[in-house]
Amino acid sequence: MTIKFAIITCSDTRTLETDEAGQKLEQLIAEQGWECVRRVVEMDERPFIAGALIDACDNTDADIVLTCGGSGLSLRDVTPEATRDVADREVPGIAEAMRAHSVAITPFAMLSRAICPARAHAHDQPFRQRYGGHRELGGHRGSAAPCREDDGRRGP
Repeated sequence: MTIKFAIITCSDTRTLETDEAGQKLEQLIAEQGWECVRRVVEMDERPFIAGALIDACDNTDADIVLTCGGSGLSLRDVTPEATRDVADREVPGIAEAMRAHSVAITPFAMLSRAICPARAHAHDQPFRQRYGGHRELGGHRGSAAPCREDDGRRGP
């Protein structure tokens, strides 16, 4: 089964060309034989992030939407808040598992405010760009990939 992803990097300092975390996520997705149907860079502004999430969830055939950046402690880091604005409900076990895995790699994982909610038929799973969360995806490939609720598919 091919899982389809959308990637949203939340950053005021990156472009699509300089977005290393998004590029790495796209590479890791391809290595698994999955597909990236959209990758964008959005400004660190709550309404812009929320709009990009709505667009990715409602207007693409992505099964999973990944976000990079904006989950730290800076006042500019508003990805969790923007994500909650458009979410139907949260799936805390995924974020807890990501932090549990990541803390073995870096103590900075304890500072992550990443959340993993569901919206209608897609899931959003933020990965922290600043602390290398895009590299940590390799440790979780296939272990907890959420499915689209509207068609009953399961993760690998």
